[in-house]
Amino acid sequence: MKRGRKTTEANSSSSEETTEKESKRHKVTDDKTVIVQSPDWANLLQDIILQVFQYLPLLDRAHASQVCRSWNQVFHMPDLWRCFEFELNQPATSYLRATHPELIKQIIKRHSNHLQYVSFKVVDSSKESAEAACDILSQLVNCSLKTLGLISTARPSFMDLPKSHFISALTVVFVNSKSLSSLKIDDTPVDDPSLKVLVANNSDTLKLLKMSSCPHVSPAGILCVADQCHGLRELALNYHLLSDELLLALSSEKHVRLEHLRIDVVSENPGQTQFHTIQKSSWDAFIKHSPKVNLVMYFFLYEEEFDPFFRYEIPVTHLYFGRSVSKDVLGRVGMTCPRLVELVVCANGLRPLDEELIRIAERCKYLSAVGLGECEVSCSAFVEFVKMCGGRLSQLSIMEEVLIPDQKYSLEQIHWEVSKHLGRVWFPDMMPTW
Repeated sequence: MKRGRKTTEANSSSSEETTEKESKRHKVTDDKTVIVQSPDWANLLQDIILQVFQYLPLLDRAHASQVCRSWNQVFHMPDLWRCFEFELNQPATSYLRATHPELIKQIIKRHSNHLQYVSFKVVDSSKESAEAACDILSQLVNCSLKTLGLISTARPSFMDLPKSHFISALTVVFVNSKSLSSLKIDDTPVDDPSLKVLVANNSDTLKLLKMSSCPHVSPAGILCVADQCHGLRELALNYHLLSDELLLALSSEKHVRLEHLRIDVVSENPGQTQFHTIQKSSWDAFIKHSPKVNLVMYFFLYEEEFDPFFRYEIPVTHLYFGRSVSKDVLGRVGMTCPRLVELVVCANGLRPLDEELIRIAERCKYLSAVGLGECEVSCSAFVEFVKMCGGRLSQLSIMEEVLIPDQKYSLEQIHWEVSKHLGRVWFPDMMPTW
């Protein structure tokens, strides 16, 4: 009897557990039972899995491919490998996880012919990571890249490599990729001969070239690119590579209209860098050929080095001053930059920029974005500046410390006055207190 009772109790307990499990799978709504099934991840549409995989780093993709056969099939689909970013770092110099070299070699072996849009991101300053990137580049012999980007988030990285090692790896891509359209090689030891190889194999397809801080490239090297790559639409380079000949080459009838030209004007040692002058006639020919071009100039100069600039009209549209700039230079900006759309001043002296801002508002009729950092402007002059520019100021980023209260406006009043002229609510930016 006891044994029989235990069996009955066991059956009763099992029955209750089964009933409880069944009840969890049902949801009663308005006396109707709806069956709720647990998701079957293996039966997800492969297009959906592909979308998810495209956002995963290489190591996470590899781990996810081991979940089931369907996910593994997606891992080897060509569409997944057309666009990829290799992140490289050394565990000893970075807290980020390093991708195992063997995994990278396996991917290259199986999918190098599928790669089209590739970037190499070196996230530490180690020479080993840059060498690893070059080793991968030299293996891309079966690929036909359309986009190549070499990104170093910490210096010196690529610049610390032997020049011959870097050039030989880069040349492999230039020779094998006959349809390269976008190339970003900032802060690299690329040189004139390697650019000639680029032009010889990709002159008909190259549309974007970014090569700021490439000290081994001469004005003649970049001129060769402009002379041969008539489809080039975007170009970024250092000021020392800019020449009258280059602007005239970009203005030839054979060349398409340039859409974006970025010039970095950088000085590392005050007083030791000599800056040449570009003729006004060269700028005039350039802007006549490409009237809608965005000319972006970043200045990282010391005050005494600005003398060759803004002496006559220049077609700059976006102007950034990364170091302190004098009142005199900003005054010249108002007189010589009628196409100016955006102005950012990171620092200035202790003298208010009232007259300079008013002059810029008067002469720069397309100005729509302004940012001021460590500067001083009286509240009255700032209100007048905003009033003159009106609603076209779509971006207005002014630190609260920039605005100096005067007899007409206090800091509390300027918020309402500026908002009225902008046609929207505006507040000055405030420095974080942490």
